[in-house]
Amino acid sequence: MHRSNRRSFLKTSAVAAAGVSAIGVPAVARAGAGGRVRVAVVGLGGRGQNHVQSLHELAAENVELAAFCDCDEGSLNRSATAFEKLSGRKVALFGDLRKLLDDKSIDAVTFATPNHWHSLGVIWACQAGKDAYVEKPGSHNVFEGRKMVEAVRSHRRIVQHGTQCRSSANIREGIEKLRQGAIGKVYLARAVVFKIRGAIGRLKPEPVPKGLNWDAWLGPAPQQPYSSTRRRGWHYLWDFGNGQLGNQGVHQMDLIRWGLGLDTHPVRIQSMGGRYTHDDDQQTPDTQICACQFAGRELLVEVEVRNWYTNTEAGMGERYPFVDHQSVVGVIFLGRDGYMLFPDYSSYYTFLGKDRQPGPSRSAQGEPMMDTEHFRNWLTAVRSRNPSDLAAPIEEGHLSSSLCHLANVAQRTGRTVLFDPKTERVPNDEEANRLLSRRYRLPYVVPEKV
Repeated sequence: MHRSNRRSFLKTSAVAAAGVSAIGVPAVARAGAGGRVRVAVVGLGGRGQNHVQSLHELAAENVELAAFCDCDEGSLNRSATAFEKLSGRKVALFGDLRKLLDDKSIDAVTFATPNHWHSLGVIWACQAGKDAYVEKPGSHNVFEGRKMVEAVRSHRRIVQHGTQCRSSANIREGIEKLRQGAIGKVYLARAVVFKIRGAIGRLKPEPVPKGLNWDAWLGPAPQQPYSSTRRRGWHYLWDFGNGQLGNQGVHQMDLIRWGLGLDTHPVRIQSMGGRYTHDDDQQTPDTQICACQFAGRELLVEVEVRNWYTNTEAGMGERYPFVDHQSVVGVIFLGRDGYMLFPDYSSYYTFLGKDRQPGPSRSAQGEPMMDTEHFRNWLTAVRSRNPSDLAAPIEEGHLSSSLCHLANVAQRTGRTVLFDPKTERVPNDEEANRLLSRRYRLPYVVPEKV
């Protein structure tokens, strides 16, 4: 984007932000702790349908699913029809996010869009006086994650990050045991993200399907031709996604940060890997090993991604199945007295000494993802107006998402990243710094001033 256009847009954004800052708290808060919350869902793909289901389950708790928004007219209409059959209710439909945010009857918005829309959607929602729930990773890059945090603070919004493990009573118990020293001093935390992911195909230009606003779908990303492969395989294209590390791995990296009390960015990050399993146009690694270190902490944090057939590890994927009963996903904390496993979204297991004697553990049948509990926690905070009630406040989401972004920066530059947590920059490495942000298209700009 040209610098003059950017300055003009930033001024407009600043004026808009100043205008909405006086909106204050939403109607639900003025109505009291039991007030009805009117929620809109943005993005009606797979995760969006999960949002709809969870919010429908909370209808008896004075939650009204009031609107849907999607840039695909077909998806919008199909979702509305299905919801009417499910609930007996109709919802308002929006093809343009900005028009939805202009609707003062909407208290809060959930975002289940592709990653490249997450931060901008939340920033716009905050500027419009709405609370928000955003899927992981909360950002597409480090810069816009920081801007999202600033918008939440500046406009005093209640925003939950979609790392649902934090709403699991079992996981919270395990984290407490870990911090109490159940396995002694932790010297290594390892995340494994082993999922079978097929080829995405080739990026061939195609006609834009009827009813799809392709410009809106691209949003902050560079202009490029429509391709069904691009739309379907966005997780594995750098313009839109962050690979499997940013898709699934952010859950595990968040658990590691939480368990170890890592409340800042790492200072040293390395990554190796590549695309080894498929001959297609995927850009992100299908096989990746990352490691990072934190200032003043004598421990190593590592994560490994495999997107094809693999062995199990430490019982994960075998004795302790993941939700889909195919993947091997989880976290292993290794301490001086034993180790602790978190193999899904709602369980933990401890093994002590050289004989691996069972220690504290708790599990939930079916390995539930805790979606509804996470939404319930968010809505409790929406009513209380107290950010400390949130299980996964956006500041935590920014740090966990940035762990994945920094590992991908190390992967893409092919060298160790020495990061300054205070400035959120890489000293003396402009190539790495360029990957901490992106060039935005008008009007889909994440501004400097939010």
